[in-house]
Amino acid sequence: VVLTQFAGQPSAEKFQTQLESMFYYIKIMSDTGSASTETTTSNPEQSNAPKNESSSEKYTFEILPEDHTNFDLSFKLIVIGDCSVGKSCLTNNAVKNTFDDSYNATVGFEFFTFNIKINDKVVKLQIWDTCGQELYRSLITNFYRNSSLAIMVYAINSKESFENIEMWLRELRTHSNPDAKVFLIGNKIDLESQRQVTREQGEQFCKDNKLNGFMEASAKTGINAQRIFIKAAEALYEDYLKYQQTSNEAGGEVTQATPVNQANDRKRIDNKPKKKQGGCC
Repeated sequence: VVLTQFAGQPSAEKFQTQLESMFYYIKIMSDTGSASTETTTSNPEQSNAPKNESSSEKYTFEILPEDHTNFDLSFKLIVIGDCSVGKSCLTNNAVKNTFDDSYNATVGFEFFTFNIKINDKVVKLQIWDTCGQELYRSLITNFYRNSSLAIMVYAINSKESFENIEMWLRELRTHSNPDAKVFLIGNKIDLESQRQVTREQGEQFCKDNKLNGFMEASAKTGINAQRIFIKAAEALYEDYLKYQQTSNEAGGEVTQATPVNQANDRKRIDNKPKKKQGGCC
């Protein structure tokens, strides 16, 4: 799997980058017997699927073009983290399978779509990739609202970006839907020789803060880039199935829903005015 990443990378610098990444994964394989760096709270055993295959045997999926128009389910995702940790490059690699060394810092936000067919449902992920600059912080909080899932990114070669994840999480939980899922991503594993944050630190933060998943990735080599959004789609699809089952048991009908819409529906039901039982007040 790692060796396939050498294709189309002719320069000596990129070759060295790929070589370091390969040795890193060989080390992981010798230590754990698996080339995956993924940890999920729902099912940690499913961690050794190739880049283009589902990690869940109970689902089949197909990646669809970005401009695919028809869909059954739609979810809003937000990508957050410090400036220069590679958020846009990671998303761009997952959606368009490209990487640009000269990629400029995001100003405000960028919008992507990731379409995937899971079983018989086409799932559209509306991805809002935000900037990490302090100047736009007040703008970013507006994107937290109605997000079904947040992807928090830090760079493994930047201890500061990892330490700031706590701030990003606090801000996210203040402004977002309380049911929103959260993934933690350690980017730039192609810079293994410059690593300042261990994989174990990322896993521990995920566990301590009850996040929904942790993964290390590389926007430059493409390792796990697409897999992040596949896992996000699977997690949200499972939420949809659970909500559908609950609704059916209650005698309702589900046509299309997201966790956010579900939460709002529940809120409207809970807040329905109740008939007074009598009395003067």
